Amino acid sequence: MTRILALLYGVACYAIFFVTFLYAAGFVGGIVVPKRIDTGAAAPLAEALIVNLVLLAIFALQHSVMARPGFKRWWTQYVPAVIERSTYVLLSSLALILLFWQWRAMPAVIWDVQNEAGRAALWGLFWLGWVTVLVSTFLISHFDLFGLRQVWLHFRAQEYAPVGFRKIFLYRFVRHPIMLGFIVAFWATPHMSVGHLLFAVATTAYIVIALQLEERDLVASLGVTYEEYRAQVSMIIPLPRRKQRS
Repeated sequence: MTRILALLYGVACYAIFFVTFLYAAGFVGGIVVPKRIDTGAAAPLAEALIVNLVLLAIFALQHSVMARPGFKRWWTQYVPAVIERSTYVLLSSLALILLFWQWRAMPAVIWDVQNEAGRAALWGLFWLGWVTVLVSTFLISHFDLFGLRQVWLHFRAQEYAPVGFRKIFLYRFVRHPIMLGFIVAFWATPHMSVGHLLFAVATTAYIVIALQLEERDLVASLGVTYEEYRAQVSMIIPLPRRKQRS
C-alpha cells in the first residue's frame, strides 16, 4: 500500500470512528440522533432480548479478539502493519453502527427521575463519563490509539515506535479511566428503560471480563513495571492510593 493511500485510509477510519463515538453518546443518552436506545417500534421481549444480546456479543468478540497480540501477529500477515490499528478501529465502528441500526427498543421503565436536581446531577455524570473517556485517550496518545499516528509516521517515512507506558493524571488514580468513563456514562441516566439497563449491564460485564485479558497482556508486555503499577493503583474504582511495599 502506498504511503498516501495508507494515510487516506487511516484518516477515513478515524473519521468514521469519531462520528460513531459522537453518535454513541446520543444513542445511549437518547438525545439528538435519530435512532436512540429507546426509540423505534418495540419488539416482543424475547426477540428484543436475543437480538440485542447478539449485537452486543458481536461487538464484544470483535473488540476483544482483534485486540489480542496473538491475533495481531496472525492478522498482520494479511493486513499491512501500518493500517492494522486503523482497520481494527474501522471494524469496531462498523460493529457499533450495526448495533445502533438493529437495536430493538425495550421501553418499559425501570426508573424515571423527575426531581430537577436529581436529573441535573445524572446528566452531569453522563457527560462527565464521556469527557473522561475522551480525555483519557489523549493522556495515552489519542492518535496512536486510533491509528492516525501509525499512518502519519509511515507517510513521512519515519519508523514507528510504541508510545510506551504512561502514568499521568487520571492514570494515577485508576488503571483504566477510559472504561470507568464508559461505565459512568452508560449508567448515569434520569430515565432507565429495560433496554438501557440491558445495555448497561451487558457492557459493564464485558468491560470487567475484557480488562482481565488486557491486564494479562500488559503484564506480559511490560513485566515488572506494570506489576508495580498494578500493586499501587486500583483497576477501575478510584480508591486511596496504595503504599509501595518496602
